[in-house]
Order: sequence, then structure tokens, then C-alpha cells
Amino acid sequence: MPSPPAQFAVSVAVGLAGGAVGIALLWLLLRKLALGEVLGTSAQLAAVIAVAAGCDVLRADTGLIAAIVMGLAVANQPGFDLPARRPFFETLVQLIIGVLFISISATVTPQSLRHLVLPTLGLVAVLVIVARPLVAFAATLRTDLPKGERAFIGWMAPRGIVAAATASTFTAGLVAKGIGGAAKILPVTFVVIVATVTLYALTAAPVARRLHVVRPARTRPLLVGGNRWVIDLGLALRTAGLDVLMWAGLDEQRREIRQAGLELAPGELLAAATGRGARLEGITTVLLLTDEDDFNALASVLLTASVDGRVYRLAPQLRSHGVVAPYTDGEILFSPAMTRPAVSSRYRSGARIAAAPVNGELAAGHDLLFLVGADGQLRAVTQDDTPAPLTGDTTVSLGPAPGADLSTGRRPA
Repeated sequence: MPSPPAQFAVSVAVGLAGGAVGIALLWLLLRKLALGEVLGTSAQLAAVIAVAAGCDVLRADTGLIAAIVMGLAVANQPGFDLPARRPFFETLVQLIIGVLFISISATVTPQSLRHLVLPTLGLVAVLVIVARPLVAFAATLRTDLPKGERAFIGWMAPRGIVAAATASTFTAGLVAKGIGGAAKILPVTFVVIVATVTLYALTAAPVARRLHVVRPARTRPLLVGGNRWVIDLGLALRTAGLDVLMWAGLDEQRREIRQAGLELAPGELLAAATGRGARLEGITTVLLLTDEDDFNALASVLLTASVDGRVYRLAPQLRSHGVVAPYTDGEILFSPAMTRPAVSSRYRSGARIAAAPVNGELAAGHDLLFLVGADGQLRAVTQDDTPAPLTGDTTVSLGPAPGADLSTGRRPA
């Protein structure tokens, strides 16, 4: 009879072979057949179940290895970076996790927890105080992460799906073989999951504040566009106290953004919107301010699902202008008269964007664009809504430059 290491090696080989078959099957379904989101999601689930079941038929407990290999491929290979992944993770994974935890809870009885709770809490203490900090320290040893972020990584490690799946997969087989203590694996895992999830859920926010790794609640806008007036708008919003991020497609515009001292977003915008390339993490508002009305309209549709906040775009010269713009929704910036061509024309004529504290009415010739509250929240003027200034707000407006002739908007010669 083969030795245990040899049997383990055979199981790993079967799992890897099944995973390779599954990867090829997913490639055929998702790349060659180009299935959409609904069929693509169903195909992924069917392929994983079929391959995992086939491996388990050939050799017990190898389906999990095959499923892990397939998951790693889908998550990391560019060829599988498809929109069909989104509903898979947002819908099926949540469903499967819920079913798994309910099933485990149903198998753990008060009788099975007798004499296990206190020793398991000791195990949780070792995991939280010793194991996780050591693992995080080793994993971040030569990175550029600040000490506070490294410490926070060392604190957070709630156990969950991996521990539950592993325990539920192997417990029954070990109990059937008469392995001592095998019946305790699932109850212990259950207590570890409940204890760690509860602990980290209650302490995540206080620990993050103590380590100074909490992002401020202020609005973080992304300005898309590289015209001079857009750069000046970014500077005005930064003057008002916001952390501004910008993106532009042309190299010359990107160079001007860097020269102005503003942070430039990496990557390609529409790729980020669909989950590929640079991510829009931390962005709470997007302002689409390019000269291409159709691009602004299309990007507003794609970015809405990628941003935890509002997405605004400039109004075209006419509501019927463009191929895409007339048929898309979204919040349109500024008053009806402040269309994209109108803003650009006024800027070329000498108007400038400035930030100033609220002090009565706006000066003559100025149009309100944004309000930045004392709490750092950005409120935009749109065609449907004009926010009322509050005490402590900062106005961002377009108007004549200081010293300009109000009748022309130009500076005196």
C-alpha cells in the first residue's frame, strides 16, 4: 500500500490535472464562445461543479484542489478578466457562503461544544495575538507600507470561508477512518469563525483610528479631463481642502497636470471602470469634464458601478448633440446655460475658477459651480439642483479674474 506522502502526492496530482481541465473548459466557454454575463456566470458555476465532482469520483477530496486551481486562474489570468466575473462574485459566492455557514451551524450542537469552548478561545488568542502578527510582519517586511498599515494588517484576520470549507470537507472522512479527535474539528472551526469575526467586527474601527489608518470622510473627487480650466478647477478644489485626483488621456495634458502639482491617476479609465487596470479605490465623486460629449456620457454609465458616490458629466451644447450622449442618463453639471462649450469659451475669454469662503452673495459675473462644506463634502450645482450655501462652506465659482473689466471679463491692458 502506498505511503501517506505518496497518497497525498497522487491526490494533489489528480486535483491539479482536474484544475487544468477546468481552466481549459472555462477558456472555451468564456473566451471562445464569448458568453454574456448571465450565461457566463452559469457556465462558471457548472464548470466548477462538474470538474470538482469528476475529480472526487476519481479520488476522494481532490475536487477542492481542482476548484482552487480554477479559481486562481480566473482571478489572475488576463484572459479570464471578463464582466461575467462580477455577478459570479456578487451573487453566487454570497449564496454559496450563506449555504455553507448555515450547513455548518446546523451540524454543530451544544453537546458537541462541551469542553471545547475554553480551549478553542485559547486557540483564538494564539491566532490573533501571535500567528497573524507574525504572518503579516513577514509578508510586509520589505514593502513600503507605513507602520500603521502594517500593524492594522497584523490585527485583521477574520476566519471564514476557507476554514469552514476545509473543515467540512475533511471532517466526515477523518471520522469515518476513526481518527482520534476528528469529530472536534468542525465544532472548533465554528467557534473560531464566530469568535474572530465578532472580535474583528467590533474592534476594526477603533483600532484603525488608533493606528491612524482611517481615510478622512471628506469627498475625494476624480476629475477626468486635461484642459487648462479643468486643471484650475482641480487646484480650486484642492484649495478648498479636498484630496483631488485627476485623469487625462493625452500625454501633454498629463504632463500639465503633473506640473500643476496635482495627483494623476494611473492606468486607463474605462479599463478601471470595468474592473481591469487601475482601480478607483477611495474615489467618492467623479467629474467627467473632457471635450468629448459621447465619452463623458459613456464613461458616466460605466463608472457608476465602480464608484461609491456620484458621477457627474458636462452638458453638451445641445441635448441632441452626439451619438451616445442624448440617450444616457446621469447627473448633468452646472446650470443649463453652463454647457461644455460655454464654460470653455468663458475661460478662453479670461474667466477664471476660484475658491472663496461663503460671504453673502456671489460677486457680479460669477457662476456657482460647487460648494465644499466645512466637513469636506462636495456639493455640485446640477441642472436639477442648486445647493444653498451654508455657514462655513467654500464656494467654487467661474467668474472674471481679479482686476478684470466686468463688461468683457478681460484684464485691463
